[in-house]
Amino acid sequence: MFQQFGLPELLIILVIVVVLFGVGRITKIAGEMGSGIKAFKDGLQGQDKDKSADNPPEVNEQDNQSTPKV
Repeated sequence: MFQQFGLPELLIILVIVVVLFGVGRITKIAGEMGSGIKAFKDGLQGQDKDKSADNPPEVNEQDNQSTPKV
C-alpha cells in the first residue's frame, strides 16, 4: 500500500508545502525548531548558559602570580 518515497515525490511535497506556507514562514518555523532542539540537548546535558554567563569563575590573583606556567 505504502511505497517508499523517491526523489520526485519528495520534491512535489516540498513544492506544495512552500506554496501553502511561504518561504518566510517555513524559515521561521525551522529556526524555532532548531533553537528548541538545542535547548533540549543543553537541558539533557545539564548545561545552563544563563548562570555560567552571569557568574564567571573566581580567579585568585595570588595563584596566578606565584606559580609560573611552563
